[in-house]
Amino acid sequence: MAIPALDHSTTGYSLPHAYWMAQAAGLASLDRAGIEETARSWGFDEVRHFESTHRMPFPIEDTQAYVMAGDRMIVAGFRGTEVLKIRDWLSDVSTPPVPGPANKGFVHYGFHQALQSVYPQIRDTVRDLRTDNQTVWFTGHSLGGALAMLAGARWYFEAPQLLPDGVYTFGQPRTCERLLAGAHNTAFRNRCYRFVNNNDIVPQLPPEPVFTHVEALRHFDADGRLHERMPLVAGLKDRAKGVRADLFAPETDGIKDHHLPNYLAAFEKNLAQV
Repeated sequence: MAIPALDHSTTGYSLPHAYWMAQAAGLASLDRAGIEETARSWGFDEVRHFESTHRMPFPIEDTQAYVMAGDRMIVAGFRGTEVLKIRDWLSDVSTPPVPGPANKGFVHYGFHQALQSVYPQIRDTVRDLRTDNQTVWFTGHSLGGALAMLAGARWYFEAPQLLPDGVYTFGQPRTCERLLAGAHNTAFRNRCYRFVNNNDIVPQLPPEPVFTHVEALRHFDADGRLHERMPLVAGLKDRAKGVRADLFAPETDGIKDHHLPNYLAAFEKNLAQV
């Protein structure tokens, strides 16, 4: 099937909407003019940009995000970063976690600091632009996925009357520990979806058991097929298949699978089979 246009009246999960949230995650990597031009072509007439004004205490670029708003839908997208710039940092567990949103559990210190640098402005902007009860969505890839998940959590846990309509992440690293994950899983059931492409290395970091993932996993296997769950043995076999398929690739399989264009290609393959 042809990929349908972004449906601004969407209120729940669908494969086409997940694809468009992945596109919206990638939009955050463009410059301001590129974001605005694309957002308006998608039917969003209001666009705001956000960038931290101070250096982050870890080796990544400053936090960048945007909000685009239309008559029915508002999307907040967070920029990711290159896997080689954050892999070693994510492997370091020497920095203790800090309290999570509304003191529910704990989150990775670096993610907390990165979000805090822009979240108050994003929160206020979404509230100002939400003039007709539009749906609200958070999305991001890589580091941006961690920030999207935490932004959605702050949006709700700090103001429980404001539950986002959806949080979609792609290649998101482990972001919090089990207490916050448990609270998040309950509050965001059927609203949060965490996509992982085969052997993507970033969702495997930071290492357990200090940090864990929220639920609602959607997994692309080595052949690009989308699964709502991946049993342990089947998952191990699929990981091995993915590695064998890329033994002579210029990048490792785990890094290649992290690139957002490969997520989008997997979405397009599944949409073509619908």
